[in-house]
Amino acid sequence: MKYPGRVIKQGERDARIVKALKTALNKALVLRGDEALQLDPDNPHFGPSMKRAVKLFQARHLDDQGLPLKIDGEVGSLTWSALFGAERVPQAEVVKNPFIAAVLAQAASQVGVMEVPRNSNRGPEVDAYLKRTGVPVGLAWCCAFTYWCFDEAALAAGRPNPMVKTAGCLAHWNKAPARGARRISVREATDNPALVQPGMVFIMDFGGGKGHTGFVERVEGGYVHTIEGNTDASQTREGGGVYRLQRKLGSINRGFIDYAGV
Repeated sequence: MKYPGRVIKQGERDARIVKALKTALNKALVLRGDEALQLDPDNPHFGPSMKRAVKLFQARHLDDQGLPLKIDGEVGSLTWSALFGAERVPQAEVVKNPFIAAVLAQAASQVGVMEVPRNSNRGPEVDAYLKRTGVPVGLAWCCAFTYWCFDEAALAAGRPNPMVKTAGCLAHWNKAPARGARRISVREATDNPALVQPGMVFIMDFGGGKGHTGFVERVEGGYVHTIEGNTDASQTREGGGVYRLQRKLGSINRGFIDYAGV
């Protein structure tokens, strides 16, 4: 069964989904000798016993990236994938909009750009990203990088740049709807990863006005593969280059911006 596009939790009323989950949980847990936890697939209710079984499954299994599952008794896309297989959760790697594909290609062309000197927020390419947004060099530059990619693609296509002209991640989030962009909240995205598509811009909020941003390159269920600036392999918001990274979709704690229809 394919992931239904929402988190399944205690109180779920879709008997077909509950039956499929109970059958899969029985198979996974009985094989480990937990017959006492066997669930009745013909009982259409997701109650406390089923929640305990989900928690036990989560405690004993890893997601498809080999990382621990969150033990919360709720079946989101990562737990669904662990139960039914990665092919049963949303996957997306093709950019459908030609202009957004060109923006993402610009981002990919910059992978490997590094600050010069190291940890300085400076360098020929980094300075160019910042100058394109009209702010002084030496500032944090992840959002300026996304704007530069949009602007380069717009110049090549001979069309206006749809992205908000800003070097501020949270300012981008706040102002994007006024430019006609669609926003997807983190809750909407974690409930239904199919809403997130390659070419979207992700926004993270670290509090105190600090944020981080980059592009979604592809989606694999509960994970997004990204291209982002001012980061490094540790996934920091103050790193030294443009990297390809992998993040849990739920870690994108503000949401996603979609310019495909602008």
